Amino acid sequence: MSRQRVRVDGRQLSVSNLEKVLFPEVSFTKAQVIDYYVRIAPVLLPHLSGRPVTFTRWPDGVEGPAFFEKNTARHAPDWVRKVTVPSPGSAKDREVLEMVVLETVADLAWAANLAALELHVPQWQVASKLQPALPDLLVLDLDPGPDAGIRECCEVAERLRDRLVDDGLDPVVKTSGSKGMQVYAPIRVTDREHPSRYARVLAQELSAETPDRVVWRMEKVLRPGKVLIDWSQNNPAKTTVAPYSLRARPDATVSTPIGWDEVDAVRGGGADPGELRFHTEEVLARVEEYGDLFDIADRTRARLPAV
Repeated sequence: MSRQRVRVDGRQLSVSNLEKVLFPEVSFTKAQVIDYYVRIAPVLLPHLSGRPVTFTRWPDGVEGPAFFEKNTARHAPDWVRKVTVPSPGSAKDREVLEMVVLETVADLAWAANLAALELHVPQWQVASKLQPALPDLLVLDLDPGPDAGIRECCEVAERLRDRLVDDGLDPVVKTSGSKGMQVYAPIRVTDREHPSRYARVLAQELSAETPDRVVWRMEKVLRPGKVLIDWSQNNPAKTTVAPYSLRARPDATVSTPIGWDEVDAVRGGGADPGELRFHTEEVLARVEEYGDLFDIADRTRARLPAV
């Protein structure tokens, strides 16, 4: 194993096997993964702020085995922020988890060196007493079934946007970096289960309006030709891939914030859905041109309607 010491954002970091190809289809190396996360840090870090990160690690690249890792603090250097949070039900035989919060460029470089290709975060931040605060984000995850794709997701995303705006919310949208899309809105709630209830009702209503195009239940037999609105991602125990995170797909795609005009261009303007599939250099260029299209901090944080 080849190792070397590098200095990132004032921190000394040991990195290894920089020449290892993690995305063989596009010859994308670990060095390029680290470089991407360092360069995208100014827009990525605000979306990780205060949120314990779940890693998806691919130590032998995307063609090898992978694993989710929540209990990440044991790997971390002293300078990475560590938090102890209650264990979600999916963590076997643990009452608490020792997790990390990525706050600096050096933190991102450290995670990338672990081949943590994907970064997943909850819809809540850690409160001052190191307990989960109330959710501050609503997410509607659009997952196309067989014979459906990004164009169908754009149609559903536009309908969701209209409903959210009617309810006083201020939504943003991003690609998942895989097959689908995610619509978010900043929210204020007094009950941590409120987002799940609201999202479920919304998904059920859209499914009832167009049962041939939208489904709200998970069963695979229901999904051909339809878009699943996965409302369950609002469960406080669940996480969603962060904006600007790489995805472990053969061509090294990125979960990319997009404008509603881009959604509309695909939905009704005849634009190629393939134009909403982005890679690292394209994402960096978009940020240079447009800034952060996922500007949650600058959007209205509205009270979620009662359900």
